[in-house]
Amino acid sequence: MWQIKKAYCRIYQKAFFIAQCTPFFDWSEPYVIDGPGAIRKLPEFIKSKGLDNVLVVTDKGLMGIHLLDSLFEELDKAGVKYTVYDGTQPNPSIQNIEDARQLYLDNACQGVIAFGGGSPMDCAKAAAARVTNPKTPVKKMRGVLKVWHKLPPLFAVPTTAGTGSEVTLAAVVSDPETHEKNAINDPKLRPKYAVLDPELTIGLPPHITSTTGMDALTHAVEAYIGNSNVKSTIAYAEKATKMIFDNIETAYADGKNVEARDKMLWASYYAGMAFTRAYVGYVHAIAHNLGGFYGIPHGLANAVILPYVLEYYGASAHKKLARLAEIAGVKTDGTDKEKAEAFIEAIKTLNKNMNIPDGFDMIKEEDIPTIVARALKEGNPLYPVPKIMDKADCEAVIRRLMK
Repeated sequence: MWQIKKAYCRIYQKAFFIAQCTPFFDWSEPYVIDGPGAIRKLPEFIKSKGLDNVLVVTDKGLMGIHLLDSLFEELDKAGVKYTVYDGTQPNPSIQNIEDARQLYLDNACQGVIAFGGGSPMDCAKAAAARVTNPKTPVKKMRGVLKVWHKLPPLFAVPTTAGTGSEVTLAAVVSDPETHEKNAINDPKLRPKYAVLDPELTIGLPPHITSTTGMDALTHAVEAYIGNSNVKSTIAYAEKATKMIFDNIETAYADGKNVEARDKMLWASYYAGMAFTRAYVGYVHAIAHNLGGFYGIPHGLANAVILPYVLEYYGASAHKKLARLAEIAGVKTDGTDKEKAEAFIEAIKTLNKNMNIPDGFDMIKEEDIPTIVARALKEGNPLYPVPKIMDKADCEAVIRRLMK
C-alpha cells in the first residue's frame, strides 16, 4: 500500500511539473525598484500606473518604529490616498485577512502595498485575493490553483531578507480555532512589483536578521534538492545559497552594513524565485504546523528544522547538497556524502553562531500525531522532495526537535 502511495505522489508531482511548463504559468520576474532609498520612488511609480488610492498592509511593530514614514510622506506628495491596515499578527489569521479586505472595500481602494515581513505579505496577498474572489473564503483557497480571479495591483515591500514573498505564489494563513495553517498556492498571488530597499532592513534586531536569513536559505536548499527544478531555478538557488553564506553573519553582527543588507535582500529574492517554481519540502510542512500549534515564527522554525530534514533525506540528497557545499565554499573535496554532511554541519554552525536553538521545548507529546498528519497532508503529494516521508519518518524528525 505504501509503495502505491509513493508512486501516486511521484506521478502527481511529475504531472504538476509538466503543467508548470505551459503558458498558463507566468514565471517572469516582477518589476523591481531597488537600492538604498528605493521606497521613496514607489508612490510616483504607483501614480504612473493610474492609481490614486491604495491600502497599505503592515503591522503595529513597523508603525511603532515609524518605518513607513518616508512612504507616507511620498504618497502624500504624489497625491496618492492611502488607508492603513496594521493589525497583522505574526502568522496572520483569517480574521486579519477579512479585516484588511473590508478596509479595502470601505475605502474604495484600487491597489495594495504589502509592507513588512512574511506576515504582512501573506495578509496582503490573501486579502487582495478575497477582494476579487468574494465568494471564495480563505479555507476554500487552501491548496493549489484555488484563486479564480486575478488580484488588484499588488506592490510588495519586504523589510526582512527572508521570506521572498515579493516573488512567490504562496500565502499562509492561520486558523486560531483549529491551530491549522492554510497554505494558498496560486500564480495569481505573485506580486507584479517589488521594492528592494536595504535601508528598510537596517533596524532589524539580530535575531530577526538571523532567522529570516535562514528562512531564505531553507527556500534555496529545499528548492534545489527537489525534483521539479529547471535551469533558471537551479541558477537562482545556487546564487542565493552563495550570497547567504557570504553575507548572513555580517548582516547579523553589523546590522548597519548596507552592502550586506542589500546582498541578503537579493539572496532572499533569488531564493523566492527558486522555490516559487521548484517548491519546498518537509521543512516547510513541519514548520507551518509547529507555527500553527505553538506560534513559532516561521523563519525560526525553518532554521531549526532544516538540518534534521536534510539528514533524514540521506543519500537521496547527497549529490545536490555536495554541489551546494562547493558553491558555498564549505567543502570542495571528498565524496558527495562527505561534502553533503559538511554542508549540513555548516548550517548547524550558522545557527549556533547566531544563537538559534537546535530544538524546541514546547512540543507536546499529545500534539505529535496531529502535527504529523497535517504536515504530511501538506507535503504529500505536492512537494517534489528527494525522499518521501511516511508517518514514522515524520514523527522521528519531530521527536529530534524536542528538547
